[in-house]
Amino acid sequence: MNLTELNGIATAMVAPGKGILAADESSGTIKKRFDAIGVESTEANRRDYREMLFRSREAMSQYISGVILYDETIWQAAGDGTPLVKLIESSGAIPGIKVDEGTQALPMCPGETVTVGLDKLAERLKKYYERGARFAKWRAVIDIGSGIPSMTAISVNAHALARYAALCQAAQIVPIVEPEVLMDGDHDIDRCYEVTSRVLNETFQELRVQRVALEGMVLKPNMAISGKKCAQQASVEEVAEKTIRLLKACVPAAVPGIAFLSGGQSDEEATSHLNAMHKLGRLPWGLTFSYGRALQAAPQKAWSGKAENVAAGQNAFSHRARMNGLASKGEWQSSLEKKAA
Repeated sequence: MNLTELNGIATAMVAPGKGILAADESSGTIKKRFDAIGVESTEANRRDYREMLFRSREAMSQYISGVILYDETIWQAAGDGTPLVKLIESSGAIPGIKVDEGTQALPMCPGETVTVGLDKLAERLKKYYERGARFAKWRAVIDIGSGIPSMTAISVNAHALARYAALCQAAQIVPIVEPEVLMDGDHDIDRCYEVTSRVLNETFQELRVQRVALEGMVLKPNMAISGKKCAQQASVEEVAEKTIRLLKACVPAAVPGIAFLSGGQSDEEATSHLNAMHKLGRLPWGLTFSYGRALQAAPQKAWSGKAENVAAGQNAFSHRARMNGLASKGEWQSSLEKKAA
């Protein structure tokens, strides 16, 4: 393992003003997104859509540091035969790959899941590295509900995340470690804070046990935020303050950077929360975005599967990328959204 190289990639992934595009939707998830805009989810349409994003020169070169790909996408070529990985590289962004294989029910823990995909991961990582991937992603899912999460669910998911991260570093690939505490419930922000704290502490404990070099990874956590069904929604300022307090308490300064997931927030919510965090003074790690839906909902709608809408889709993508790029430096203002509208 060349830790200097891994650290360099991890640092580039969270460079000021740039963030990570999560374009790693599974076939099932992208079908739902395409159904919403009336587009058939064929391999060709998925390729065309992602090619549109990766050819968005302004967004990709100025505001996107890396792209998380799905297995299908990393092997695809653009309409002119150029591998999609090469399109990403030519823009100056780093190609990455989602390597987990989804979740399964966790035995003896009703309503809880564990992420799978460690079997043969070492062999898959070698192939992805040869294809150009320099970082990977593995998502653990922790739900908040009546009596959950259990310590069992937190422990087994943290263990799997750490084993995945160690395998990545052995393959000279930077691991994005993503323990997501879902915001689907009716819990308040303090319950989210408490559960996320437990999850992060257990995850870093397991990372140490598995001998993962913290300098060669990126953390992708949820924010401390109210559940979607909670009657009392926390303000932007409260989300920012509590999230930063939580991260300072749980994330070692050796980690080069943190890239948030949007986790069901609206486009503007995800942007304003990130921006507010950067107003709170100096931070021990880079802090940016790794958004999927919050970067892609607008371009998907603008494109709607039509070749004549490619420019409109790219403009919508560039706008969201720019807004989040500004937020990752604390320079975003809501008036910039209204101007674009």
